[in-house]
Amino acid sequence: MAGASVVLVALAALCWGLSGGIGGMLMAAGWNPFLVSFFRGAIGLLCVLAWLVLRPGGSGLAKPWLWFWAIIAGLGVAGNFAFYFVSIAEGSVAVAATLMYSAPAIVYGVSFAFGLEKPTAFKLAAIALVMAGIVLLTQVYETTPGGITPVGVGAGLLAGLSYAVFIFGFKYAAPHGSPQSVLSIAFTVVALVLIWPGGIDRALAAVDAPDFPLFVILGILGAGLSFVLYVIGLKHAAPTMASMVALVEPITASLFGVLVLNESLAAPQLVGMALILVTVTALGVQSGAERK
Repeated sequence: MAGASVVLVALAALCWGLSGGIGGMLMAAGWNPFLVSFFRGAIGLLCVLAWLVLRPGGSGLAKPWLWFWAIIAGLGVAGNFAFYFVSIAEGSVAVAATLMYSAPAIVYGVSFAFGLEKPTAFKLAAIALVMAGIVLLTQVYETTPGGITPVGVGAGLLAGLSYAVFIFGFKYAAPHGSPQSVLSIAFTVVALVLIWPGGIDRALAAVDAPDFPLFVILGILGAGLSFVLYVIGLKHAAPTMASMVALVEPITASLFGVLVLNESLAAPQLVGMALILVTVTALGVQSGAERK
């Protein structure tokens, strides 16, 4: 069971990585990040609603606390989707995915600053390495930057922090109902929040556009199927293993950007990416070991 769970988490991360590339393709075709994010959430909603219809038992939909925490989770997902695609639009898939992945180290830094967690030498060193990696990855030291913009850097980090909000909301919603109920409410929130900046007229136009099949694939892979696989897989996967398997997402997104979207990364950026991925994975493994 544990081995199958790891495979499910890996498949979810693979789907998320591919969704970044597909979103990049849609934005390159002229669709705005918020509209792309809306369709990712709306089509994902149809998928999880189907799961809820097939498995309605123990839904918990009559419990107010389920709704409260699921709405928090939905706001986190909406922020994650929107900020991630804004970061891609302002830079590249590879940089945006890696910045999003660096968020756990930033969360530690904020926790230390507000006295919410006691700093250790290991965690402080990890934060320093991640910050160095971000500097190299985003090339903020360049006098004439031609890559990701400051907006893109901020959006990439906010995408990761928003995902942390989703995890927080989902964790507290789970005891009150089924995962499919939580995700159904969460994705409803995503669709409602993002339809306004995405634009109703543009959404209707997208349905009749030749690119619409890509929107459908994005929603299925990037929200519906991936979140279902992730939730089921996490039930039995060890936190340490899940942290390492999560590397599949930024690596897949980066390869998609380079091989399909013709993006390129300079040598210092590759070093920065490696610093971030290795360090954040080590943080995840260490955190999982501490919880045992």
